[in-house]
Amino acid sequence: MLATLIRLLGDFDLAEEARQEAFAAAIEQWPLRGTPENPRAWLISAGRNKAIDRIRRDILFKTKISEGLADIEAAAEDQECGEEIFGDDRLRLIFTCCHPAFNREAQIALTLREVCGLSTQAVARAFLIGEDTMAQRLVRAKKKIRDAKIPYETPDPSMLEQRVEGVLAVVYAVFTEGYAATAGPQLIDVELCAEAIRLGRLLDTLLPNRAAVLGLLALMLLHDARRASRVSSAGDLVLLDIQDRSQWDRSEIAEGLLLVDKSLSIRGQVSAYAVQAAIAALHVKESDSRATDWPQIVGLYEVLLRLQPTPVVELNHAVAVSMVDGVARGLDLVDSLAARGEVAQYHLLHATRGRFLQELGRLEQARAAYALALDTAALEPERRFLKARIAALQGVRGEPVSG
Repeated sequence: MLATLIRLLGDFDLAEEARQEAFAAAIEQWPLRGTPENPRAWLISAGRNKAIDRIRRDILFKTKISEGLADIEAAAEDQECGEEIFGDDRLRLIFTCCHPAFNREAQIALTLREVCGLSTQAVARAFLIGEDTMAQRLVRAKKKIRDAKIPYETPDPSMLEQRVEGVLAVVYAVFTEGYAATAGPQLIDVELCAEAIRLGRLLDTLLPNRAAVLGLLALMLLHDARRASRVSSAGDLVLLDIQDRSQWDRSEIAEGLLLVDKSLSIRGQVSAYAVQAAIAALHVKESDSRATDWPQIVGLYEVLLRLQPTPVVELNHAVAVSMVDGVARGLDLVDSLAARGEVAQYHLLHATRGRFLQELGRLEQARAAYALALDTAALEPERRFLKARIAALQGVRGEPVSG
């Protein structure tokens, strides 16, 4: 609903207020008149009408009123055309918000917050920065939209290519938040994962035979296939190497593997998403975690580091290296990453460092690293996991403990 109102009205703040007023009208009218057959359409219509009423109140000059109303009506008439191209209001607005007038980070952050409904905390985690910093950036982005009068226009099909990288990043960030939530009592948000996969399928229809699109869809499917095994019956986190692989969704894995092969076979298109999907494929192909081809995974992470040199990729590369060259080498890489200070608030960095130190028998340092991870983790299943690790080390000295 919000996506449609933003597109129709061309203003985030006006659309948000219109939505709230439409909900207020529904609370008042539906108990008396009954719920309409199409509640979403009713709310959108009511919200648009409320916005028109506000324009009439706020704009004093008749000519300006006419222009404002004409713009809204023209946008409404354009809806059918946009539907034919995108087939989905949210995907249309994601493309609209990934405007080249913004840098990539602003595109993604604003779209995640305003269109996809992620919290500011979750958006901040996607960029490994503090929540207050992200809130300030979002305010500046909205101000730039107003001051520069950047139009909320559905992009022409010829303009999709220049926006698709931002759109892919948004969809993957939505999936990531569903796959492992930033905060709260549950590890997985099934609805967010499903929405991201749905958007990925729409993208594949809209932009077929793109290595990045196919790779992203494959990556999401291969991760989602393990959903049932990632959480215990008590809601606790279950690590990959001890997951019950009989619970994995084999149909999703089969589809994901086909998409990986297809994405890697497209000549002239090298995608970080396809490389990540290839790594995920190596994790799910084997029936036993001990058969995982870690040397090949290390090689793929080295390719990925050239394509996408981010701290998260560096951390995952370090974990893969530890499986091939030993924990001490993995720890060296993690310590080098930590020394740069870019990801001091990233709890998984400290948790990984704690595990390496624990396996090396450096238990006091392991406890300290786990404590740092606990200080920066906000998701309850991860916090319980870290507390259990710290508790297991209490009073234990001198002997290595397996992770």
